[in-house]
Amino acid sequence: MRKLIIKYLLFLTILTATTTFGQNFSHEASPEGILLKEGGKKVLFFQSQEKSLNGNYPRANYIHPLFDLDGNVLTEDFPDDHLHHRGIFWAWHQVLIGKKEIGDSWECKNFKWDVKNVQTKDYANDAILLKIHTQWTSPLYTLEGEEVPFVDENTEIKVLPATASYRIIDFKISLLALVDSLKIGGSKDVKGYGGFSARVKLPEDVGFYSNNVNIVPTNQAVTANRHINIQGSFNNKEKSGIIIIAGKENPEPNNKWILRSENSMQNAAFPGRKAIKISTRKPLILKYRLIIYKENPNQVTLNKLLDF
Repeated sequence: MRKLIIKYLLFLTILTATTTFGQNFSHEASPEGILLKEGGKKVLFFQSQEKSLNGNYPRANYIHPLFDLDGNVLTEDFPDDHLHHRGIFWAWHQVLIGKKEIGDSWECKNFKWDVKNVQTKDYANDAILLKIHTQWTSPLYTLEGEEVPFVDENTEIKVLPATASYRIIDFKISLLALVDSLKIGGSKDVKGYGGFSARVKLPEDVGFYSNNVNIVPTNQAVTANRHINIQGSFNNKEKSGIIIIAGKENPEPNNKWILRSENSMQNAAFPGRKAIKISTRKPLILKYRLIIYKENPNQVTLNKLLDF
């Protein structure tokens, strides 16, 4: 009953939110989540309600679809090769209290995202801001038979107005442990994948670049700069792409990347295979920037955009 009341209150919060923002942004709210638009064009959909595939791979708290500047869908959800992948997401294989594994948010196993509140606000320079409060729970962590939250996540997604050639979307993910000895980590193998990820539809001619240097994907994480430019003939058009930038104030490593040229996600790998402790006092803050473009930014513009 308590969970039903909370979900109902969240639904009321979404329904009563303002629908028009700044000069061009608007949103369409539903029990499933929020669709952001700019000038009538779709920008992204934030999935706040749990979604599954016939009861399998339940997930919430992610973006799909993400659209390019012409309104084409860039991301995938429940792809056949990796059914647990989903749009733009941030998740970890290892979620532990002490030495006990209490879920796998990467593979959507024994893990729940309880989205408590979503607020949509105007921001400076005609941007729009999504403020999302989510608590992590698991059937493997209970108190007196009831699931209780063990992490408080507060995420901000800021969408800037599009220029003629690109759009910026900034993410600020804040994680605060609600219990002692809480740790998160990537996969236990040498790849160590986990963290901020993008599952996008990859064209056959996809390439990966960092400071105009071609980055060749390997089985393990590759070391590059703080950004990766994923470029190709998306939607069967001229070269366009997505640039992922890890914030300069992120804890190290912030230059390790798991890259795949087909049938997989692209991952800013953090923290790697060795799990790290999340504090109950000072939240772990991770920042990432997406640049969705149809004309590759020149080096001067790119340098400014990388200062994040």
